[in-house]
Amino acid sequence: MELRQLTYFLAVAEEANFTRAAERVHISQPGISAQIRQLENDLGATLIDRSGRSAGLTAVGEVAADHARAVLAAVEALRRAVDEMNSLVRGRLVVGMVTACTVTPLFDALASFHRAHPGVEISLVEGESAQLVEYVREGAVDLALIGAADRAPEDLDGQQVLSEPIVAAVPHGHPLAEEDGVTLAELSAHPVICLPRGTGIRAVLDQASAARGLTPTVALQAGAPGAVLHLAERGLGVAVLSASMLAQHPRLRTVPITDADIAAVLALVSAPAKSPALRELLVHCRDSFGLPAARTAPVPTADDVAGRG
Repeated sequence: MELRQLTYFLAVAEEANFTRAAERVHISQPGISAQIRQLENDLGATLIDRSGRSAGLTAVGEVAADHARAVLAAVEALRRAVDEMNSLVRGRLVVGMVTACTVTPLFDALASFHRAHPGVEISLVEGESAQLVEYVREGAVDLALIGAADRAPEDLDGQQVLSEPIVAAVPHGHPLAEEDGVTLAELSAHPVICLPRGTGIRAVLDQASAARGLTPTVALQAGAPGAVLHLAERGLGVAVLSASMLAQHPRLRTVPITDADIAAVLALVSAPAKSPALRELLVHCRDSFGLPAARTAPVPTADDVAGRG
C-alpha cells in the first residue's frame, strides 16, 4: 500500500468518477484505475462499486475512506512538525504597520527573522490602525503594529509594546507655552492639529474628550507625526500626539493634558490561528521589543519606541 494510492482512492470517492478523479490528481484514467485495483488487492476487498454510471463507494470503501483521510492528515501533520523542528519555515507573511512607522524594534525583528528564515517572503502594508485591524480580522494581514486607545482589540491576540499619555505641543510664545498643564476643556478653545481618525492617537483624543462632553476643534490633520509637528511649529494650532513623539523637538514645548486618562497604546496584533512562520516571527518580535511570551506584557520606556500613529 502506498500513500499515493490512498490519495487516488479519495479522489475517486469524492468525484464519484474515475475520469474526473484522474484529471484532479494529474494522471491518466487507466493509471488511476490500476492503482486503485492494486490497493483493493492489497486490502483484499472491493472499495469502489463500478456497476453503475458513477463510481460509488462500497460499504468497505466507506470505512476505508475515513481511515485514508486520517492517514493522509497524519502524514501532513508529520511533515509540518518535522519542518518546524528543522526550522524549515516557508511561505509568505504580510506585516502591517501604521503609516510613517519608525519603530525600529519592528524593523529589527523583520531583519532577524529574514536572516533565520530566508525562504519566507515578507510583504509590508502601511495604513491607519483601524484599517490594519480589519485586515488582520479578514486574514489579509498576518501581523500588524497598531495604535489603539487604552488596549488592543480583544478579539485578536495582542502584545502591548508601549503605553503612554497624549500631550499637547505648542511653539514658544503660544498662550499655553507657559502652562504646566492643560485640560481638555482648555484645549478645546484652541485649534488642534492631530492625526486622522482611524489612528490610535486620534481615538484617544476623541474618546477622552467625548467622556467629558467635549468635541475638540481639529483644524488640521496629517497622516505622519512629523507633519503634525511641523504644522504646529508654524503656529497653525496645538499639536496633540503621544509623549514619545515629542521627545526631540526643541522648537515645541510639551504641555501635559491633565485629564486625558486614556492611554495611547502601541500593540502587535494577530489572529488567533497562526502559521509556523507567524509563530516564528512573533518570537523575533518579542526578542526585539523585549517582551515576554505572555499575551499581556510590560511596556518599554517611551525612549525605546517613537514616531508612530
